[in-house]
Amino acid sequence: MTALIDIRDRALAAFYGLALGDALGMPTQSLSREQIKQRFDCITTLTAADADQPIAPNMVAGSITDDTEQAVLVAELLIAGSGRIEPSDLAQSLIDWEVVMQAKGSQDLLGPSTKRAIEMILAGHSPEESGRFGTTNGAAMRITPVGIAADVQEEAQFVESVMQACQVTHNTTLGISSAAAVAAVVSAGINGVSLSDALDLALRIAQRAERHGHWIAGGRIAARIVWAKKLCAGCSNEQLPELIYDVIGTSVASQESVVAAFALAHQVASGQLSAFDALCMAASLGGDTDTIAAILGAMLGACQGMSAWPAKLIEQIKTVNGLELYPVVEHLLSLRAV
Repeated sequence: MTALIDIRDRALAAFYGLALGDALGMPTQSLSREQIKQRFDCITTLTAADADQPIAPNMVAGSITDDTEQAVLVAELLIAGSGRIEPSDLAQSLIDWEVVMQAKGSQDLLGPSTKRAIEMILAGHSPEESGRFGTTNGAAMRITPVGIAADVQEEAQFVESVMQACQVTHNTTLGISSAAAVAAVVSAGINGVSLSDALDLALRIAQRAERHGHWIAGGRIAARIVWAKKLCAGCSNEQLPELIYDVIGTSVASQESVVAAFALAHQVASGQLSAFDALCMAASLGGDTDTIAAILGAMLGACQGMSAWPAKLIEQIKTVNGLELYPVVEHLLSLRAV
């Protein structure tokens, strides 16, 4: 019974960790590091967005963005499909989601890879073809439900599940391997694996996953994660954000933002940062802050459980967004047990 409670706690912490990171990074997304320093100094708690925030103007503190919303969308498709995601269903769900966002007047719309893929679907291309240019972090940002529903111990089946979630928008070596790396940490954490061991496992899964999808030129995800870990080893907490921002990069490219999240996760694994401090640092980096923090939150939550997150902030996110993830997580875990 203890193991079951622990699994549920870690799965909830992964999904709420994603939402917490997303909400922490909401007011800073797409801002430069210098702009963030001028406006906020650094993010230390849930914060409202300024009126001139380029993507989320005037959003209240604790608001989630596309990272969490699209992860919930993937979770619902997994549940409806008994663990499988039909690429055409994902494409239609993303189209419908953007229409709702546009109706709200939101600037929080589909990312570049996803938008291009959807345009190809609407033009009559197959799901296999539509994702052939997707190299950004869209698949990785919404992959957490796959990590909850699929057990990484069954490696071939696990990678297949990741591929299903990636195919329509990110059917490339970079898109699939980056999503697989994130999902692997989440899945391993839910199994009770330590953060350090889960991060190591992610390298093997990323290497396996990069055999799939259309080949795209670019630094390999697993290799860049290893490089980033070495780069940041021994770096002080004061120097770390600048190093990540200047050298690893914080753009929407998978080779930057996903690797940046892993760099911070390794600092947590080494004991240099707490999980929550790492999320705040991610939200203060500059660039694609909400996605980096969301990915990081999912990985850390899965490995450390709900105690890693300030309960007051989780309650704020639930209230602000009407976000009750317990039933979704229960359904996802039931798929894992099949």
